[in-house]
Amino acid sequence: MLRGNAVALRPATGADVPALAKIRLLPEVRRRWRGDGADMAAAVANDLADEDIQTFVILYGDEVAGAIQWGSEEEPDYRHASVDIFVDPALHGRGVGTDAVRTLVRHLLTDHGYHRLTIDPAADNAPAIRCYEKVGFRPVGVMRRYERALDGTWHDGLLMDLLADEFVDR
Repeated sequence: MLRGNAVALRPATGADVPALAKIRLLPEVRRRWRGDGADMAAAVANDLADEDIQTFVILYGDEVAGAIQWGSEEEPDYRHASVDIFVDPALHGRGVGTDAVRTLVRHLLTDHGYHRLTIDPAADNAPAIRCYEKVGFRPVGVMRRYERALDGTWHDGLLMDLLADEFVDR
């Protein structure tokens, strides 16, 4: 269990699939985190089964507030980790996402020894970008037509990274 100021992060299990699928089906989340809307529970279960990704449930109080995950590139000359997150929109604006990102970043830097982390929000997702900047992530560049939306159109992503000495641990 990883503890932040307002959240706790614990490894996700199969028992978390219904709560996470419910959040992923919310229109604001689904727009950013697709998956088979007809069987979102299966999509979430598949994500949790991916051995290359470590997924934590974000707990706010006793409630599941979302999920945060990380994966890594372990080639020594390119070693770094990447982060991704979704939070129930009902909790947006309360610092839940920022605290979750900060808590995971601290874990990755301190316990796993990464010197660099990346995150790649949609370029038009200003609230997410502000959240990541509060922790120390900086824009690196725009990845044009990076991700396909639910309607089939492509949109840009923003590559952001954080170096260990830039971490804002408040």
